[in-house]
Amino acid sequence: MHPFRALRWIWPVLTVGLLGYGLHVALSVPADADQGNVGRILYYHVPTWVAMSFCFLANLICSIAYLATRVRSPKFSLQADALAVSSAEMGVVFCFLGMATGSLWGRAVWGIWWTWDARLTATLVLWLIYLAYLVLRHVVVGGEMRTLAAVVAIFGYCDVPLVYMTTRWWRTQHPAPVFFGGPGAGVAPNLLPAVQWNILAWLAWGILVVGIRYAAERRHQASQQEAAAQAFEVNA
Repeated sequence: MHPFRALRWIWPVLTVGLLGYGLHVALSVPADADQGNVGRILYYHVPTWVAMSFCFLANLICSIAYLATRVRSPKFSLQADALAVSSAEMGVVFCFLGMATGSLWGRAVWGIWWTWDARLTATLVLWLIYLAYLVLRHVVVGGEMRTLAAVVAIFGYCDVPLVYMTTRWWRTQHPAPVFFGGPGAGVAPNLLPAVQWNILAWLAWGILVVGIRYAAERRHQASQQEAAAQAFEVNA
């Protein structure tokens, strides 16, 4: 059996296993000393942002690759574009889940569902930018759609580091960075495995869905090329 075909069957099993084990660890570690069981949202809230960051970074790299190769290597550029849109879609899902879990956490801890502070506002703008990117791909017709989408993707990624830096540059309602936040930051050693295992699980889940969407997008591209070739033959 081809190794990639074997991986196609192994990866879903691995993903389910990681998700299940991540849930087990999240429920097994002690409750947070200050927040109680509601603090367990951390074990899913943080992984959503990590997975989102990887998805949007993949979208950026693939968008740049598309622009750089669309003339001299059309086949590779279409592969890059397919991976770009697939990773953007999953990034939008992770971003929404991050805002949703954050809202639930905020309601329990702060007593509010939402506040227009720098971190939350920048994150909402980020989600809307990539949502607009996906809408653009369905609205614009013609060969320039992919080029325009790639430009929007590069522009949209500029908000990713801004979201990350908001709690460092401004005083916000959102807590200070948990990781790489300087002295006193971080998670207690006995709670850290729950975060780490769920980060692995959500990354595996993201890769699985992106892979499925990539294959579907490649089939869509092939059908478009076939339809264009048939139309050319009819007109000729």
